[in-house]
Amino acid sequence: MEIKRILTIAGSDSGGGAGIQADLKTITLLGGYGLSVVTALTAQNTLGVFSIHELPSTFVSEQMDSVLSDIGADVIKTGMLARADIIEVVVKKIKQYGIKTVVVDPVIYSKSGDVLLCEDGRDKLIKRLIPLASVVTPNLLEATILTGLELNSKEDMIKAAKKIYRMGAKGVVIKGGHLKGEMAIDILYDGKRFYEFCSKRIESKNTHGTGCTYASAIATLLAKGDSLPEAVRKAKEFVSLAIENGLDLGKGSGPVNPFANTLKEIKKYEVLNELCKALEILKKERIGHLIPEVSSNLGYALPYAKSFEDVAAFPGRIVRFRESIETVGAPEFGASKHIANIILSVMRFNPEYCSAMNIRYSKENILKLRKKGFLVAHFSREAEPKKIKQREGSSLEWGVSEVLKKLGKVPDFIYDEGDIGKEPMIRVLGRNPIEVINKIKTLI
Repeated sequence: MEIKRILTIAGSDSGGGAGIQADLKTITLLGGYGLSVVTALTAQNTLGVFSIHELPSTFVSEQMDSVLSDIGADVIKTGMLARADIIEVVVKKIKQYGIKTVVVDPVIYSKSGDVLLCEDGRDKLIKRLIPLASVVTPNLLEATILTGLELNSKEDMIKAAKKIYRMGAKGVVIKGGHLKGEMAIDILYDGKRFYEFCSKRIESKNTHGTGCTYASAIATLLAKGDSLPEAVRKAKEFVSLAIENGLDLGKGSGPVNPFANTLKEIKKYEVLNELCKALEILKKERIGHLIPEVSSNLGYALPYAKSFEDVAAFPGRIVRFRESIETVGAPEFGASKHIANIILSVMRFNPEYCSAMNIRYSKENILKLRKKGFLVAHFSREAEPKKIKQREGSSLEWGVSEVLKKLGKVPDFIYDEGDIGKEPMIRVLGRNPIEVINKIKTLI
């Protein structure tokens, strides 16, 4: 299988969250082969940049020659270029080796405000490098510096994109993450039309490396054959998940987590397999009497699960068959909003608890569980706010959340005694399906 080669030309981040380090992680995780040319060494961590050692442009040139004359590159992505003479070398080598796809991340300042591109370098960036770019990916501050425009709205972003496009770039992505509002909007302009890419704003201090990760993802996806709009869309999803699951490392702004997306994909088979194993164990037990009138379901969520589509369960539920149980099919993701609501509510409190199953309620069962030393909690549907009752599917989320807030930790079981049209129920919680069914087996 042919692997695509992506060359990143950028500075080294000793803290590992941005620069060359972030680029190579992202390229690898998206299935590319990462090559690197280092323009500067930085002494930095989550608190800021403490020292910068810029490399001679002659050495940058030697690095590029070494890589491109032997291995070659399908796409070049640039980040921190530091000085005008380094930009001139990069431009010369792009032309010399005929690199057609170039992603320019116009890194001017670090997240902590340190200058990463000198004044004369900015002019050289505009006049020499941007005209070679397949796409330029400035944030609002960078777009302001490049265009001289103040960017305070989506309309301002559109104006800036047009102006940067007129500098010679084939595409421009203006990143609107710092604009106020519930949604984070990015604007892509390809000279023919504008595209909007929106994601819910994520409140997190761990955003170090966002721009590097985003641009490297675009570069890798372009190398693999995606169109520019499709590459930007996928890169936006990739970086949003990385921000949402940012790593709480160090004392300052921690790094985003590019591995979050890959871990979810890797874990899909494991989640489905664990559910199948747990079901086979349950089928060998006489647990028919524990299946409620509305039937049961057993769910298991992916790491970093955020929606019911990230939770696998059994379509058609788990039904009673004589003294045992049966299902109509194998587990699937998105098969049960009911069990997913329970799991997602618990995971927001403690991400380790990824599995749950509902079983029949009885006072005798509750007494048995407490005698065996399990932590059993309950909520009353009578206390449920009217507006929650009127919103379809919100009752369980409310009830489970109420228990967790009051208890301060995840119990083994949560039950309620029902309401009009609502069967009383016990929910069994665990870190994985095997832990859940082992708790259930104590009632047999």
